[in-house]
Amino acid sequence: MFTGLIEEIGSVSWLRKRDTGGFELAVLAKTVNRGVRKGDSIAVNGCCLTVTDTRNEMLLFDLLAETLNKSNLSALRPDHLVNLERCLTPNSRLGGHFVQGHVDCVTEVLDFAAHGADWRLDIGIPEGFAQYLAYKGSVALNGISLTVAEVNEAAFRVWIIPHTRDATNLKQVSEGDLLNVEFDILAKYVERQMALRPNL
Repeated sequence: MFTGLIEEIGSVSWLRKRDTGGFELAVLAKTVNRGVRKGDSIAVNGCCLTVTDTRNEMLLFDLLAETLNKSNLSALRPDHLVNLERCLTPNSRLGGHFVQGHVDCVTEVLDFAAHGADWRLDIGIPEGFAQYLAYKGSVALNGISLTVAEVNEAAFRVWIIPHTRDATNLKQVSEGDLLNVEFDILAKYVERQMALRPNL
């Protein structure tokens, strides 16, 4: 479980296919790797991945084909920036919202433009996901906990303060890019309960 508050921007060293099958991702991280051990969970662009090894400032992860198919990690190349967050501990502050690290879909940036000191980010909504978004509700984009400012059936909008843009890989995002999206788990549970008890 994560909060959606990014701790560090990591840099991709490689994403390569293993001779034995599957893929390996290597990320350079100066902060997040402190105290991390093999088997720990790290959110990489909002995807919960298991650390398979550490080498100095490098974190290594094994990736399933399913992970690559359902996220934007398949597009990573050397020197690409990724958002990193370590998992919650019992004494952690919860400053964002509950983020599982299970990406629901990838979707396109429709517009990302400066408006005064802030940035307006418009995101498309893939078919079948609009019900999970609500005005002033929470959503995770590339693992970043954000508040929905506007929503309709085809798109939603969030506002980005300068600190969030500077402290995440949103600073390299532009129109047409794909972002990982995880919708609020509470909305999914409500939908499930209503489906099981339609007469409520």
